[in-house]
Amino acid sequence: MPLQVTVPASSANLGPGFDALGLAIDLTCTVTARPASEDTAHYSGEGNLTLDGENLVHIGFREALKRTGMPTTPVALEIHNEIPLARGLGSSSAALVAGILLGDAVTGGRLGREGALQLAADLEGHPDNVAPALLGGVTLSAQHEGQWVTSTLPWPEDWNLLFGVPAFEVPTSEARAVLPTVVDRADAILTASRLAFWPIALLKRDPSLLRVASQDVMHEPHRQSLLPGFAETQQALLEAGVWAAYLSGAGPTMAVVCSSEQRAISSEHLARYAGPAGRVLKAQIGQAAAVMGAWDEA
Repeated sequence: MPLQVTVPASSANLGPGFDALGLAIDLTCTVTARPASEDTAHYSGEGNLTLDGENLVHIGFREALKRTGMPTTPVALEIHNEIPLARGLGSSSAALVAGILLGDAVTGGRLGREGALQLAADLEGHPDNVAPALLGGVTLSAQHEGQWVTSTLPWPEDWNLLFGVPAFEVPTSEARAVLPTVVDRADAILTASRLAFWPIALLKRDPSLLRVASQDVMHEPHRQSLLPGFAETQQALLEAGVWAAYLSGAGPTMAVVCSSEQRAISSEHLARYAGPAGRVLKAQIGQAAAVMGAWDEA
């Protein structure tokens, strides 16, 4: 069969874990690649995209070849994407990771997963979406001595994930533009201390810690002007007893972590936030990106 990769969607930040913490979810982007005389791409799935050779899959493909010292080669792509676009669910990161893994497969795996992670985070500028897209599950990442360091964490099977996905888009560039360039020291301390509770909650399987672990002061308050109804819905969810309610990535999607008993009330609040044209998704934790098939230049 031709070379094919499947990459999961991702939800980043989880509140205070800005540009560091993320989890994979079981929506996927699947890309099939074949040798070609020129770069082409055909798209199906969420939204309507007309793609040329400068799409993120092609960019990732070429960059993987370049990093290993191999000459670039044209490729024909068939892209089927289940991930909502520009909604804070990692559609761009999934596309970039797909291209890198396809390019790595063409090189015979010279990058490997570690090299693919370094390249993807370098190109993206932060690892919060690309790490879970590559590795699956929950990932916590940091930069150290010029390299990206990532560790995976377990997700308890009885913790439910729900997403309220509005119909409108929030481009990441717009969501980043509203953030301040200087951070208050008290906010930085509060953010670091709250983020530290995420690994503890996951490793101890203790959902009572998620309320403190998931509340953010660094980015969510500044983005609320782009998100009608977000603050009110988040407060209502927390008052209803859900374990965590946070902005997924740059938004506008809102994520909830809750018990099975809290699913119904969580879905009601998320449906109101998403609006009549939006939707509520119940998701499972996503698996690591998978590559199969072969690159046949014969």
